[in-house]
Amino acid sequence: MSSVYSRDNTRYYLFEIERYLIMQLDRFGIAAYYLATLPLRRLAIRRAERQGRAPILVLFYHRVADTHPNGWTISRDGFAEQLEWLRQHVELISLAEAHRRIAVGRNSKLAACITFDDGYADNCDFALPLLLSAGVPCTYFVTTQNSLEQKPFAHDVLAGTPVLPNTREQIVELARDGIEIGAHTRTHCDLGRIKGSAELYDEIAGSGDDLADWLARPIRFFAFPFGLPGNLSPSALHVAQQAGYQAVCTAYGGYNLPGQNAFQILRFHADPDMWRFKNWMSVDPRKYRLHRPLDWSPEPNAPSMLEV
Repeated sequence: MSSVYSRDNTRYYLFEIERYLIMQLDRFGIAAYYLATLPLRRLAIRRAERQGRAPILVLFYHRVADTHPNGWTISRDGFAEQLEWLRQHVELISLAEAHRRIAVGRNSKLAACITFDDGYADNCDFALPLLLSAGVPCTYFVTTQNSLEQKPFAHDVLAGTPVLPNTREQIVELARDGIEIGAHTRTHCDLGRIKGSAELYDEIAGSGDDLADWLARPIRFFAFPFGLPGNLSPSALHVAQQAGYQAVCTAYGGYNLPGQNAFQILRFHADPDMWRFKNWMSVDPRKYRLHRPLDWSPEPNAPSMLEV
């Protein structure tokens, strides 16, 4: 029995060592690639800035905390380091300003904006106060039913880390402090799987209605849960337009270029690994045109609920 346990233990540790070495080699490769291509990237960015065609990068975070680490949580120190790097290397703008520059087709400085998805209570302890004290704009996308019911997200329950979402009162206070609040459905569902227009409307428009009622102001932006191409659909995009949102945010990567479809704003996850983060934020030429908005455009002059 002990020999079997010992063999299993040995296999486990060998597997962990192999995984660690692969991760370190990958980090080394990213760092080497980033440093080798950085001079050419800087030249390309300066040229794009002179032409008014500088990319706009939209980051999304979920949770900033030192407890319950997982794939969608970044440590406090990691977030602070990324924020400091951003302040030194790019122009930090609001999502509304990013949308405006994409729509008018001109951006003369490499710019980035910060967004958060889901709405975790922990973010009020460190990340959001840090952004507010630094004067950095932020858009905070909230899943309203989880907030109202104080119900942990299903993906957190499955991962064994059932941390709490923000309360309604916290959301109201954040908006009062200057954080832009956006909608993220009522139940954090996969909108790509929903076929019925009534259910789509309830999740997309309904979440915005909830927030508009809480905050006594219209909600301008919506973010798709999960946010990959398979989690979007032409029907969902159409409902989002009819609901009156100025733009929707995806989560499958890509740089926003001035003049592209401004209704779909591309975002990428803020990688906790600093080398990967720098590589994305410095406009990786391999990814420059890899991800583009889905082939769907809003109808011109479509009626907007915000105008009713």
